[in-house]
Amino acid sequence: MDGTVLVADDDRTIRTVLTQALTRAGCKVHATSSLMTLMRWVEEGKGDLVISDVIMPDGNGLETLPQITQMRPGLPVIIISAQNTIMTAIQATEKDAYDYLPKPFDLPDLMKRAARALDLKRRAKPARGAVEAPAALPSAREDLPLVGRTAAMQALYRLVARVMNTDLPVLITGESGTGKSLIARAIHDFSDRRTLPFVVASGADLEGMDGPSTILARARGGSILFDEVSDLSEVAQAKIVRMLDAFGDAAPRVMATSQRDLTEKMETGRFRQDLFYRLGGVTLAVPSLRERVDDIPLLTAHFLARVERDGVALRRLSGDAMELIRAYSWPGNVRQLENTLKRLTVTSLSEEITKAEVETVLGNQPAIEPLMGVGEGDKLSASVAKHLKRYFDLHGGALPPPGLHTRILREVETPLIEIALDATGGNQAKCADLLGINRNTLRKKITDLDIRVTRRRKLM
Repeated sequence: MDGTVLVADDDRTIRTVLTQALTRAGCKVHATSSLMTLMRWVEEGKGDLVISDVIMPDGNGLETLPQITQMRPGLPVIIISAQNTIMTAIQATEKDAYDYLPKPFDLPDLMKRAARALDLKRRAKPARGAVEAPAALPSAREDLPLVGRTAAMQALYRLVARVMNTDLPVLITGESGTGKSLIARAIHDFSDRRTLPFVVASGADLEGMDGPSTILARARGGSILFDEVSDLSEVAQAKIVRMLDAFGDAAPRVMATSQRDLTEKMETGRFRQDLFYRLGGVTLAVPSLRERVDDIPLLTAHFLARVERDGVALRRLSGDAMELIRAYSWPGNVRQLENTLKRLTVTSLSEEITKAEVETVLGNQPAIEPLMGVGEGDKLSASVAKHLKRYFDLHGGALPPPGLHTRILREVETPLIEIALDATGGNQAKCADLLGINRNTLRKKITDLDIRVTRRRKLM
């Protein structure tokens, strides 16, 4: 690696680490804690690469990017930031950063990116007067918990930033509660179409002869999101195909979400192949919470801060409580985590939420995550086997938390008893007979599993 690298960061440790690593790799390094000094070096023509933090004592590293581009077209800038939100990634891309990495960063990864930046410099364009300032981006939305420093989320952020201002259709996949619709909203809100309408279209909106035309009229060249497109009827799917084929000038951006495997549904004839290919210009896979466990503390802090702003007394998790939160499988993903924390802030007896309080709340929730793509015709045993295999696989070679047998039995036993009680109109004697267990055993299970029994007439 050859070249001169300008490093700007107010953290002395980071400056030292980067200086040593880049020097060992053969680079010359100028390091500073001041953006003013960095900009002076750039103006003097120093440096072949800039590595800059965002929040500095004398300014914002992102806001200097247009000035760097104006003074030194083609000079690559790598942004590093402790602000691990989708907003930072989008702003870095909008302002023409060469690359973006969250803190704490992986040093070998940063070195590889720096080497590519030095070896593959963008062709400098001649400066033509003042650089036009990009349109102001909307402020971060309070209902967007798109926070994460894990590799999976950072890769998603970069892809969102790259496709944001294209016209390609976007298919967003992921389990329920991962934030698929929030990703779609972010793509619209930070794109060139941000001042135009964002329309969420359901199956009901497509009904009738005028359904598709009404949706188009509402969108007015903005964005249309078909939420959970896998659940739409064949008639609704056909209407979408005809709508997309009839697009003319000023066509809206089209996005769709799905928590089901559309490939499997298409192969079994339950989803139109022509619609699948029309929607899948770019596919964004939103990771489950189990695949981004290291983001749970960030999300927890985000949600607890939001609850406090809503007027609830400040709460924090004890160390043991946080470990239990991290070890949980979160079948409902980010949405379930948020609801759990809301409940804990209300029910906790003190400022610090204890492990016992978390155990009580989580004990009444399912512990096995849903499986995307299980065939509707599969036998129960086959579905359970696929479900459990994926549960083990998602732990990356490590064993799941202890108590798996009890959790699995509870997961199956609770809906079995609830459905049996519903089928027998809440008659516990009939329900026990139906299940083939003793009535006292049934009563104990109803109590232990916290099952609500409603007695009513039921024709059997």
